[in-house]
Amino acid sequence: MTLIAILIGTVAAGVGSVWLAALLGFAMMARYTQHMLSLAAGALMATAFMHLLPEAFESEASSHELFALLLGGLVFFFLLDKAELWHHGHEHHQEDHAGHHGHGHHHHHHHEPRSGGWTVLAGDSVHAFGDGILIASAFMADMRLGVIAALAVLAHEVPHHMGDLVVLRQTSSTTRAALIKVSLAGTVTALGGLIGYFLLTRLEDYLPYFLVAASSSFVYVALADLIPQLQKRVGLHATVAQIAWLLVGIGLVTFVSGLAHSSH
Repeated sequence: MTLIAILIGTVAAGVGSVWLAALLGFAMMARYTQHMLSLAAGALMATAFMHLLPEAFESEASSHELFALLLGGLVFFFLLDKAELWHHGHEHHQEDHAGHHGHGHHHHHHHEPRSGGWTVLAGDSVHAFGDGILIASAFMADMRLGVIAALAVLAHEVPHHMGDLVVLRQTSSTTRAALIKVSLAGTVTALGGLIGYFLLTRLEDYLPYFLVAASSSFVYVALADLIPQLQKRVGLHATVAQIAWLLVGIGLVTFVSGLAHSSH
């Protein structure tokens, strides 16, 4: 019975939060793309700095090890990003080369591939796995606590997933493809719950490391991919709007994380 409850709770939290974020986010993204980029940057940074990292550093894990993992994570996601950009560049080069031979002349196209897709999905999967372990531990302690934990995870993931979907929409061919990718990452919550049910005593010691690894991906995407896009628009009106939406993203995650902590 507990295992069934864990699976229902983790799927509802992991995938339900993605679909709720899509309902809220895509409706606004069609009209306010720049604003949504700012909100995404704020939500991703706040998720890392106001929610995941504090929770990791409150544990008994070595702060030196956690900081080393954070640094290693940033370098890893930088390399992952490089590989993604190289892959896109290689594809575009082949397309241009084919066009050159097919038409006898070559049109120069300026391609600006969007990065951050795989980085967000990798971070999401690690984060979701950690969430699954947290939900499993709550259900195993008390059924009511498990329900509260699942609802708390669902709620605090919504603004964060809105940010993810903004990034993935830019790197995916369609809105539907972006939604499927983030939903699949969300299903890892159920995997975390399942493994957590059987190996909880061993896995709980590693939770802080999952939290820090996920944080490094969110910080990297916000600072390396989203904010540089915002810097291209430097007019006063655009800058004020960007700062306002950045603060909205930070405020949403901070507020919902606060509610989640108080419910625990």
